[in-house]
Amino acid sequence: MVIVAQCLGLRAEELLAPHWSDIDFERLVIGISRAVVHGRIKTVKTEYSEDELPLDPDFATMLLARRTTNAGSQLVFPSPITGRPYHTSTIQQDYIRPAGEKLGLKGVGWHTFRSWLDATGAPLGVQRKLMGHSQISTTMNIYGSALMDSKREANSKVAQIAMRAS
Repeated sequence: MVIVAQCLGLRAEELLAPHWSDIDFERLVIGISRAVVHGRIKTVKTEYSEDELPLDPDFATMLLARRTTNAGSQLVFPSPITGRPYHTSTIQQDYIRPAGEKLGLKGVGWHTFRSWLDATGAPLGVQRKLMGHSQISTTMNIYGSALMDSKREANSKVAQIAMRAS
């Protein structure tokens, strides 16, 4: 589930809702049209959230392998106890945060994975589309603050150009 969150940058509510029928393994896309809110499957947050997202071929192969081990459900991530969707807060509190802390990372959560897209250097317009934001300002305000390493790398490039010119 965490790998899917990292690879797709979906909101946690969107991550828990896909059905296998939403994934087109031939075209390498996943359709996002549902979200899980308080354990119930509903439509996505905004019309901009409803979209098709590309799938990396290796990532699609990993998903396909999961499908064979999870053949009894329409949901990609059903609870093994209830067969229904998980609750996002429980997964974050019981699994994601403790795993991050074991790695020395404090405050790891669902939004952490969405913010990694910024570190790729993807244009903000692409980030906006992949995150399903209706306004570019949302992307810029929430996720546009680059990670320190990314900022340092960009700053070093500018500094090197400036120092060569003087």
